[in-house]
Amino acid sequence: MRKALIDVLFASDQRKEVLLLLQEETKETENLLTSLKTTRKKLLSQMKVLEEHHLVSHYDDSYELTAIGKLVVDEIVPLLDKIEVLDTDIDYWGTRKLDFVPPHLFKRLLELKECQIINPYTQSIYARPLDIYGTDDEFQETSKNSDNFCAVTAFFHPHFISMFTEMLHGKVKINIIVTPNVVDIIRNQYQAEYIEIIKSKLFNLFVYPKKIDFVSFAYNEYYLLMRLLTNEGNYDYKYMLSSSQNALDWGKVLFEYYLKDSVPLARI
Repeated sequence: MRKALIDVLFASDQRKEVLLLLQEETKETENLLTSLKTTRKKLLSQMKVLEEHHLVSHYDDSYELTAIGKLVVDEIVPLLDKIEVLDTDIDYWGTRKLDFVPPHLFKRLLELKECQIINPYTQSIYARPLDIYGTDDEFQETSKNSDNFCAVTAFFHPHFISMFTEMLHGKVKINIIVTPNVVDIIRNQYQAEYIEIIKSKLFNLFVYPKKIDFVSFAYNEYYLLMRLLTNEGNYDYKYMLSSSQNALDWGKVLFEYYLKDSVPLARI
């Protein structure tokens, strides 16, 4: 009796890997054996299942995807990529508010597949209380050496003043989107400092009038960093960090999504 096609695709990691390898090109048996690090007997038993379900064809000593096989694999690859993102830390992704991501970008979540989920408190027993951007030294250092720095934040910390000042001295162009609450904090407590910062033509401050249901996200030319709220609306200092170009491009589109509804703030 033939297996259900869903079982053929997902019940065996080896069959799944074979299909992904054959998506690239026709493979000889020896190539598959080397890539999969398996025995000929085990491989041939799996190839038999794939052939019986018309997903691969066999001639001489080579295998290739059938037309049906190509159709199926082209559809499952995006799903596997999304699963790879979530498998980075399913407990993290499953406990975060994600509604702030617009639908067209949520469908592109696979572009974050090379990300890391970092819990600063597990990095060192001496982990200090954390700043909103100051927890990742590499992100801070690369921001100082980037041409551009963009961020959206619903949170304010005094550390921002020294960070932005140092970046401006390094000729970094800064675009920051904040909430009305953050603007109120700046006006009531740090007006003089921000008046000096805003004088720079490299610094642009915007106000997003709607609710921001996350802590912050920021990117420079090297990293995308995101701090998300839990489903209960709490912040536990865990953050996502990625240096892949796909993630940076994804972050830029997300920033533009919030920028289009934001209002420039020329005066504090």
